[in-house]
Amino acid sequence: MVIVGNTPAVLAAVRVAGPTVPLVFFVGDDPVKSGLVASLNRPEGNLTGVTFFGGSLLGAKRLALLHELVPKISVVAVLLDPDTTFEIELVETAARALGLQIVPVKLASERDLDAAFDRIVATGAGALLFGGGPVLRGQLHQIVALAARHALPTIYELRDYVEAGGLISYAASFPAAYRQAGVYAGRILKGAKPSDLPVLQPTKFEMAINLKTAKALGLTVPQTLLVAADEVIE
Repeated sequence: MVIVGNTPAVLAAVRVAGPTVPLVFFVGDDPVKSGLVASLNRPEGNLTGVTFFGGSLLGAKRLALLHELVPKISVVAVLLDPDTTFEIELVETAARALGLQIVPVKLASERDLDAAFDRIVATGAGALLFGGGPVLRGQLHQIVALAARHALPTIYELRDYVEAGGLISYAASFPAAYRQAGVYAGRILKGAKPSDLPVLQPTKFEMAINLKTAKALGLTVPQTLLVAADEVIE
């Protein structure tokens, strides 16, 4: 027997199943910081899995893509979840190299979205980097609508936002992460120990661009981004 799931499911399984049942997780955050494993290379215990690095670990790359798409911006806001693990310092370091100023805006609660966007606009930000997190992910359509209302070019962590009308997303491939988790589950069923299987990190990344949204924002998407995109929505 082996249990496969995301962070909440695996944490619940740990409490119920105890330390002997093998568990394989797929998570977007750092599994060491969240306490799932002791280290990526030597997870120890009965857990291992896949991390597809959401949030700050891809923040610098997303910031560079946003700057390429909107090169005239000088201030970029970062919308943060109330319970975020997003390490803003990593993005600020990347911003300095690009000559950009970063303005963090932390959501107080899911009811604070309208006020948060008002604060973003008040900073003079010319674009928005979406920090992700469970509270923000639950407000997908409202966030996309607010970004459109305030004419804020925004880069997201998931393709779902682009399909809902968001401008651009860049993330590790979720299907690839799920396949890797399935491979690990198969190996464990054949006798491998979770503690002997290092936590896997992403090897494939995906970018999606919504051309209709770009046109509404008055943006011309560079050919380099169009060529690199895995999905272009027209």
